[in-house]
Amino acid sequence: MPIKLNDTVAKIPIYPQASTYDFGGPLVKMSSNESPFAPHPAVAEAITAAGRNVNRYPDPTGTAFREKLAATYDMAVEQLVLGNGSCEILLAGAQVLLQPGDELVYAWPSFSMYPHLAAMTGATPVEVPLTEDHSHDLPAMRAAITDRTKMVLICNPNNPTGTFVDHDLIIDFVNDVPDDVCVLIDEAYIEFVEGSERDGLLPLVIERDNVVITRTFAKIYGLAGLRVGYGFAPVAFKQAIDVVRQPFSVNLVAQAAATEALNHPDDVVERVMSTLAERQWVETELAELGLKTAATQANFSWIDLGGLDEDAVVDGLAKEGIVVRAGKALGAEGFVRASYCDHDDNQRFISALRALTA
Repeated sequence: MPIKLNDTVAKIPIYPQASTYDFGGPLVKMSSNESPFAPHPAVAEAITAAGRNVNRYPDPTGTAFREKLAATYDMAVEQLVLGNGSCEILLAGAQVLLQPGDELVYAWPSFSMYPHLAAMTGATPVEVPLTEDHSHDLPAMRAAITDRTKMVLICNPNNPTGTFVDHDLIIDFVNDVPDDVCVLIDEAYIEFVEGSERDGLLPLVIERDNVVITRTFAKIYGLAGLRVGYGFAPVAFKQAIDVVRQPFSVNLVAQAAATEALNHPDDVVERVMSTLAERQWVETELAELGLKTAATQANFSWIDLGGLDEDAVVDGLAKEGIVVRAGKALGAEGFVRASYCDHDDNQRFISALRALTA
């Protein structure tokens, strides 16, 4: 007689993974919002050095890494939480905050992991549609909060649309939310935002007991393969996370790489400037093709196909060795999301898309 899985498993959606294709040439991978840049050479050296010690377990508390983060952001070490990617912090946060009968509020479409949080805890998901310009509708999200709401998620910039909500609006929102509702602000793409103070919301974590901010080393630092996430959080939240998740969650090599990456802020600036240049070029080319995009402040474009068949576009690009993320897998049919690569690959993408839209 086969084992019987619990009912919760059937309710958890499968995370939409990007397709890969057996293509006889270089693959242009624009589907996962990764960095096209390899880690800084000093980070690569740190990875090699740490690899000689993988017979030992990592520091379970990530002491050196957390101290480096605290010094970088002028935050208390006790308020730094680490994760095997920021996804682990999201999932563990749901585990310590949500239970059946509670409500979880988030915008939609947004990060594909958010529906998992409700499904795995038995909480009720409350999905608030984005505005017509593909941004968070904060007034509607505030109206959706009830006495059953325990957690609100704000992805800023939003994935998959790339839109950014001004920090002043988020501060007003947070100040209007009941103190017993956790507001988790997912800032995985914050480094790519132009014209805004990157760390403008960090004071909220110091001033309030219900705000958590998560970030990642996967994007701007080019460490997606090592899975390093971190967050700024109330001490009680951080301690609860450490209780429920597995020990040694951030591995030894990941800790060494991320700690070294923080020593090279100039490298981050160069990566951001390169990404912004490609963003401007890609968005201009898409406009010339007659394709509308959301006002992105991230490292990807959310492209309205304007009536073109989504499957035909995705498959047509795949035949040219270009992999993008289909919109219907992300919550909105008739769109595709494309991450920026280096200029040559971006040119391949635009050329292939031009042929498909001709």
